[in-house]
Amino acid sequence: MDRREFTKDVFAAVTSFALLDSLFAFNAITNPIKPILDHWAIRLNEYCRDLNNQSITATEWQSQVEALYTQIELADILKFIDFANLTKGFTYPDLGVNTKPVNFPKLTGLPERTAFVKKIFGMQKDRAIIPHGHSNMASAHLVLKGEMHLRHYEKISTEGHHLIIKPTIDKVLRTGGCSSISDEKDNVHWFIANTPSAFTFDVIMLDLQGKPYDIHNLDIFAGKGLSDGTFKVPILDVETALKKYGKNHH
Repeated sequence: MDRREFTKDVFAAVTSFALLDSLFAFNAITNPIKPILDHWAIRLNEYCRDLNNQSITATEWQSQVEALYTQIELADILKFIDFANLTKGFTYPDLGVNTKPVNFPKLTGLPERTAFVKKIFGMQKDRAIIPHGHSNMASAHLVLKGEMHLRHYEKISTEGHHLIIKPTIDKVLRTGGCSSISDEKDNVHWFIANTPSAFTFDVIMLDLQGKPYDIHNLDIFAGKGLSDGTFKVPILDVETALKKYGKNHH
């Protein structure tokens, strides 16, 4: 090997070592930061922002949020939203559900005002988030504690003071389980607590496409079955709906 080749090989080795050393140094700096930059709350806000901008559809948003919830440890969510303090002295109504707003801690990459409304919903055994549908709204619901009987229906159309709906989901949702609604999919839902207490973390998107949101409380038991498998269900005012569905009487 002549001097020129020797010098070339030495220079290549030194360069490779320097590059490798730089990579180790970069990883040492960035690895602790990476989980923060990729935090679930940041991704959630991005999904909601995309829905607001109409760069994704409501059903795509539902799929993304539900998939995200399957990737997060429930303990991380409970700690991040400070669930223990949120539920201290929590008041359970005799009919229906109570709510509390959720405040996220400061996080690099997450705006102070998120693109979505965030709350916890809590209720005691046999109480319900009464059956209702939505307009110009989407929401996702993660069970933080307890067990609930969940029913979903597809809103087909509106006829005066009635909705035409079709049953889609009927199952028990346990801690860590989630569901979602939008105008495009599974629009009507109904939760009943099966355990002494039950809580959900709710992500709520309002006034989609610049249109004001609305909620329709429904009298499911008074629904009239139609020949195509759908039901024609009366719309109720909230007070009447709570009296009938806010507490499950055995």
